[in-house]
Amino acid sequence: MLSEISILIIVIYALTGVFAGLIGGMLGLGGGIIIVPVLHYLFIQQGFPSSLLMQLAVTTSLATIIITSMSATYTHHRKGAVSWPTVIRFAPGILIGAVIGAILADSLSSNALRIAFGVFEIFVAIQIGFEIKPRAQTALPGTTGLIGSGVGIGLLSTLLGIGGGTLMVPFLLWCNVNIRNAVAISSACGFPIAIAGTTAMVIAGWNNQDAPANSLGYLYWPAALIIIAMTIFFAPMGARLAHYLPIPTLKRVFAVVLLIVGIRMLIP
Repeated sequence: MLSEISILIIVIYALTGVFAGLIGGMLGLGGGIIIVPVLHYLFIQQGFPSSLLMQLAVTTSLATIIITSMSATYTHHRKGAVSWPTVIRFAPGILIGAVIGAILADSLSSNALRIAFGVFEIFVAIQIGFEIKPRAQTALPGTTGLIGSGVGIGLLSTLLGIGGGTLMVPFLLWCNVNIRNAVAISSACGFPIAIAGTTAMVIAGWNNQDAPANSLGYLYWPAALIIIAMTIFFAPMGARLAHYLPIPTLKRVFAVVLLIVGIRMLIP
């Protein structure tokens, strides 16, 4: 029976990577918004300690973003869409914010993180469902402003296990950066967020005696490896499908799914 359950969970990990890759490629969303709630549910089924469920889900999600952000950044770089000077000015704040986010994630209860993620998921569902996009109001701030913004984005992204695009793209649009460059910059910044966040969370959970077998700190590496393998393959496919499928309709359907998942995350 145990082997059957293990095989089933492996299959669900793989399907999670497939879905995260396809949706991410089609709608331009980071996989964390999908991966974290699925991992939370699966880790419950695997009997992991309830006090660590969200810490494990968040860290494992961040680890998958390391690879997917590298792939996306390379594609954007080849098209000349990444403003590297902007990324470099964001980076110090992102790294600082990621470390602070990891400290907070380690100190907060799993329930508190679950509620925070549920609220965020509902927020994203509303944003996608109603096509809410900020209008350009100001110019891109100087180095100090970008570092400060990076701290906030890095902190929340690490705390919630997301790549940062959901937060950074609206900020850049507000700063009068065109959507093509905003997505590219966000992809490039997702890499330091994921690296710093994952590393900090691994260190934070290194000596936690309740961490399950096959984990490095709060990183459950079997799930991360399977999801990464699927995401890398299916994200480009999702990007290609975006040219053939009714994306506005898909966005509304996905917004409803996110809303349901977000509400479910709020229920103990």
